[in-house]
Amino acid sequence: MTELLNESDINAKLHDLIELDYDAIAAYKAAIDGIDDASHKAKLIEFMGDHERHVSEFSGVIRKQGGTPPDSGDFKKILTAGKVKIADMIGSDDLILKAMTANEEQTNSKYESMVQEGFPAPVQKLLEAGLADEKRHRAWIKSALNE
Repeated sequence: MTELLNESDINAKLHDLIELDYDAIAAYKAAIDGIDDASHKAKLIEFMGDHERHVSEFSGVIRKQGGTPPDSGDFKKILTAGKVKIADMIGSDDLILKAMTANEEQTNSKYESMVQEGFPAPVQKLLEAGLADEKRHRAWIKSALNE
C-alpha cells in the first residue's frame, strides 16, 4: 500500500498540477481562437472549462491546508500554447487538433502518475475524476482527427 503524503508534499504536487492545468488553459484559448469548425470550438471550450475546474478544485485543497496555490502556469505555457499558435498560422484545424493531442498526452501522463501517489481519499477522488476528464479530452481529439 502506498504511504499517504504529508500536507507539504500534497501542496507541492498539486502546485505542479495546477501549473500544468493553467498551461492547458492557455493552449485551449489559443486553439479556440484558431479553430474554424464550430462544433470543434464548442468542445474545446467545454474541455477548457474542465481544466479551469481542476485549477479551482486543487487550489481549494491547497488553501484548505494553509498553502498558496499558483495563479498561472509555468514555462511550459510557452511550449503548449506555442504549438497551437504555430498550427493556427498554418491555418488548419487538423494541425491545431494535433497540437492539442500532444498537449493532452502531457496532461494525461501527469494525471496518471498523480493517481499513483498516496493522496488522501478526497484528493484522490478529484485526481481520478481529473484523469477521466483528460482521457475523455484525448479520446475526443483523436476521434475528431479521424473524421
